Amino acid sequence: MFPDLGEFSFIDSLLKKSLPLGAEPPVYRGWLPVGDDCAMFDGWLVTKDLSVEGTHFRMDWSTPEQAVEKHIVSNVSDISAMGGVAKLAISGICINKSWDEQTRKRIGDAVAEGFAKRGIALVGGDTVAAACGMLSTTLLGTLGAQSPLMRSGACVGDGVYVAGTLGKSAAGLWLLMNHPEARSEFPALVDYHLAPSIDERCGSKLLEMGVRGACMDISDGLSSELNHLALSSGVAIEIEEQSIPVDPEVERLCVRYGLDPLDFALNGGEEYELLFTDSVKNDIFQRKDALPGGVYRIGTVVDGSGVRMRCRDGEERYVKAQAWSHL
Repeated sequence: MFPDLGEFSFIDSLLKKSLPLGAEPPVYRGWLPVGDDCAMFDGWLVTKDLSVEGTHFRMDWSTPEQAVEKHIVSNVSDISAMGGVAKLAISGICINKSWDEQTRKRIGDAVAEGFAKRGIALVGGDTVAAACGMLSTTLLGTLGAQSPLMRSGACVGDGVYVAGTLGKSAAGLWLLMNHPEARSEFPALVDYHLAPSIDERCGSKLLEMGVRGACMDISDGLSSELNHLALSSGVAIEIEEQSIPVDPEVERLCVRYGLDPLDFALNGGEEYELLFTDSVKNDIFQRKDALPGGVYRIGTVVDGSGVRMRCRDGEERYVKAQAWSHL
């Protein structure tokens, strides 16, 4: 009988809850190198994200389940941004040596169940232990159309859109850092930061609706992603301050503490909503069943370079990328 080693027991508990591997190869074959939210080889969309304890999640703020959910969403949003649906996962788990047995089990269960409930088969990975916890996932997805949505797809004349409201995660983080005693007053913001909930098939829905412009997820902040998109497509983008969809709860937080809601909406990261462009008519997004979080036109693609914003006072200013850096 094989010895009862802790690592193998942990892996066995993951596999017992994982989804079986299905024989579903990509319908459309293609290749795409680095530069977008995902690479693509032989039709498989591929992305990888890391979540490090103390940087991306804190166990004194999050439950084990929230930490895992946030990590999985950060991966799935990349697949969605290309118009794909996640299918396969390879998971790496670094267990913090200080975590007790119950925390380790909850982390393992959350990883296996988090993939399974999304229809994602866990097909491999590794586990280690160290002084700091970490989650690592390589995720593969498939497309329902011949070509993915890419950052380089914006054309002059396209509208610029955001799916969902903005500022939620950054506002939740600000609250936890500055007024943790008030977290129960703004549960939606705190919960969104700790375990963001998005339409994980938003990108594939956009493809089904006929969108063929540029697309990417908002992980480093709207200001940064707008600049990424403009640079990748070789265009300029003009946005309207009054059209940026600041989440109502962010507005309420800012009134309470005298903060600027635009700063959260423009520069807040870990949002994972989609930013995209297309020449479609606005009315296709007005259907109640189009996208659950709503679609908001914030600007237009124009000739030139960079990103400019027309402010509420009528003045125009350049929008600088305010990306979060992990280095």
